[in-house]
Amino acid sequence: MVPVGDGASPAPIDRSVLEQMQSRFAGSRMVDAAEIIEEDNLYLRVELSGEYYPGEISARFEIRWYRNEDFNLHYQEDHRDSTWKCRWDRHPNTHNSRAHFHRPPAATRSDAEDAQWPNDHRDVCRTVLEYVRKRIETLWE
Repeated sequence: MVPVGDGASPAPIDRSVLEQMQSRFAGSRMVDAAEIIEEDNLYLRVELSGEYYPGEISARFEIRWYRNEDFNLHYQEDHRDSTWKCRWDRHPNTHNSRAHFHRPPAATRSDAEDAQWPNDHRDVCRTVLEYVRKRIETLWE
């Protein structure tokens, strides 16, 4: 889900933060699975429970957290005939400020808007989960 040439950080991935996130997500009723994926660039994949979504929608996060507090947090819903996604980023780039949000439904570079994110990964996760909870409510309306 990470676009080529976008989302890179000069720092290495912080595996200990990914492990903390994995533990936290694994304890949530909203989550079916949380797994650290080691192929290519290390990341945390979080599969959300289909019970929270209407119809046959599946949803997941893919998270990279770097040792310099940069991050990429991608949320994606797969619908029968479409995909809906957005992402929260903090990394050096040429398209926006270091902290930015790629708006749905496509989360493209041109959809990005400057933003401010907390420094602590727990606070970032709370921010993102609140956004997803509101999104789920919208899907049920």
